[in-house]
Amino acid sequence: MSAIATAEHPEHLAHHFDTLEQQAAAAKLGMWLFLATEILMFSGLFLGYFIIRMFYPEMVLEAHEYLSKTAGGVNTVVLITSSFTMALAVRAAQVGDQKNLIRNLIFTIGFAGVFMVVKYFEYSAKFEHGMLPGKFYHAWDHGYYIEGLPHIFFGLYFCMTGLHGIHVLVGIGVLTWILLRAKKGEFGPSYYTPVENVGLYWHLVDLVWIFLFPLLYLVR
Repeated sequence: MSAIATAEHPEHLAHHFDTLEQQAAAAKLGMWLFLATEILMFSGLFLGYFIIRMFYPEMVLEAHEYLSKTAGGVNTVVLITSSFTMALAVRAAQVGDQKNLIRNLIFTIGFAGVFMVVKYFEYSAKFEHGMLPGKFYHAWDHGYYIEGLPHIFFGLYFCMTGLHGIHVLVGIGVLTWILLRAKKGEFGPSYYTPVENVGLYWHLVDLVWIFLFPLLYLVR
């Protein structure tokens, strides 16, 4: 009797859905709506960047020279690679390859950790040199003189990269949650929606950085 009940109502099917397909479609729609709000939030910051660049072009060009292109480039490669391993993890879940699912989730989490370590050293250098936002800016005490209002640029820099960093940390959290569930064998060809949705979130995190890197580090 329990086998029949299980067949009629799959383990991961919520009671308010009729089928796993319906549940997956609803979850994916919800994720896309959430990602749309995330894009709107970052779009406001990008608009702020273009306004500042329009009013203070020389200051932006001079201030950005103090950002580490090497650190930014390394983090770009790291995040792009993590998107690849995340895609491999989703595919592994779809075909029921538990070993590669777990392996690629670990790789993705590891790359995310590398990103945050690089960002830590990058932020540490800014704190050490007094290149901070707003009233906390005191780079001149360390021999750095930037014409105009550099505290505005660094305020936007910390706001944009800091918000992105928070998203990376959240990503590490949800990826770890997915990894723990994967180790219990919860995902397979009939149920992989959480892995797919977390993958969509992670690709957005990667996409936002792909815009941040050239705008902040490679501006001309």
